[in-house]
Amino acid sequence: MKEKHNLVITIGRQYGSGGRMVGKALAEEFGINFYDEEILTLTSEQSAVGEVFFRLADEKAGNNLLYRIVSGLKPQLGKPSTDSDIVKPENLFRFQSQVIRELAAEESCIIAGRCADYILSREDVNVPGLVKIFVYADQETLIKRTMDVDKVDEKEAAKRVKKINKERKEYYRYYTGENWEDWNNYDLIINTGCIDLEQTATLIKDYIKLRGIEC
Repeated sequence: MKEKHNLVITIGRQYGSGGRMVGKALAEEFGINFYDEEILTLTSEQSAVGEVFFRLADEKAGNNLLYRIVSGLKPQLGKPSTDSDIVKPENLFRFQSQVIRELAAEESCIIAGRCADYILSREDVNVPGLVKIFVYADQETLIKRTMDVDKVDEKEAAKRVKKINKERKEYYRYYTGENWEDWNNYDLIINTGCIDLEQTATLIKDYIKLRGIEC
């Protein structure tokens, strides 16, 4: 009899690609939890650090990004500190990483962003049912979807897409030392400018079925 593992889907997503909506729809269909900003609340509760600190640092690089790039420094994902550096961005990331690893060990779930694909792929972590997705789209689609969802005009939508995707790219680089848009980091890459979000969810389900992973 085949051993059953937790299904853990990580979704890296460009802002405006619809990745969050796809993740939520899949979670409802599978009957599992979807974690996005909920990660911040869980981490705050577990660490006893105010949630505001995690929100301020959420998916944003620390303040020495250039130094890290030039020096080639790799992130350290050991145990989080409870000393005077407890609210430093790197330490908050370690707290968050710990929560992500615990969720993957305890339940089937879907986790959006926050370098979850990297955190759960490290040699010291074993997640047999891990499926790493990246959702992107052409600029026109990203802007149009942002206009529709955020109820803003084209100029503001374009500004948000550019700013937030830049922040996500820098965040990933800062904490993983890798390129957010390197397709080698993911199992399945989907362009939602070519298919709608319902078709995207179906594509992911078919891929999981082909992998033989049961929820």
